[in-house]
Amino acid sequence: LGSTSADIKKIIADVQKDLPSTVKIFLRGQNEVMETSFKNLGLGLILAIVLVYALLVVLFQSWVDPFIIMMAVPGALIGILWTLAMSGTTINVASLMGSIMSVGIAVSNSILVVSFANDLRSRNESLSPTEAVIEAGRTRLRPILMTSATMVFGMIPLALKLESGAESRAPIAIVVIGALISSTALTVLVVPALYTLFDD
Repeated sequence: LGSTSADIKKIIADVQKDLPSTVKIFLRGQNEVMETSFKNLGLGLILAIVLVYALLVVLFQSWVDPFIIMMAVPGALIGILWTLAMSGTTINVASLMGSIMSVGIAVSNSILVVSFANDLRSRNESLSPTEAVIEAGRTRLRPILMTSATMVFGMIPLALKLESGAESRAPIAIVVIGALISSTALTVLVVPALYTLFDD
C-alpha cells in the first residue's frame, strides 16, 4: 500500500502542475488510514520512551541511572531496522506495534544490571562503580541471556510465518527478535561502561 501510494502521489504531482491553482487532487481511502496509523504509532513510540524514562526517574530517585538504562533503547531501534532490512519486511502498523513493545523489553535487562550494581554499592560503600558493575554483570549475565533467549526462541515460529494468517503478525516477532538481540548486546557491553563513566 505504501509503495503504491507513493507512485500515485508522484503521478498526482506531475498532473497537478498543468492544473489551475484552484484545483487540488487528494489521495483518499486506505492510504489515509495508514498514514494516520503511522503518525499515531510513531507518537506512541516517542511517548513510550518518555514515560518509561519518567517512571525510572521516580523509581531510582535519580536522573543519571535512568539515562544509563535508556541507552539500551537506541540499540533496540538499530536492531529493529537491521532485522526489518534483513527479512525484507516493511515498516508497517504491526512492526510499529512491535517497536513500542520492544522499548519495555530492552529496558528491563538494563534495569537488572544498574539496580544490582547500586545494591552492591549501598551494601559496601568502599566498592567502586567499576567493581560493582563488573560484579553485577557477572551475576546478572545468565538471567539476562536466559530471558532474551526465551523471548527470541518463542518469537521464531511467528517470525517464520508457519501458520496461515501469520503474515500480518510476523513483523511484530521480527521486530522483537531484532530489538532483543541488539539491546542485550548493549546491556552487556555499553550499559556497564556508561555506568562506570557517569557514576565516577
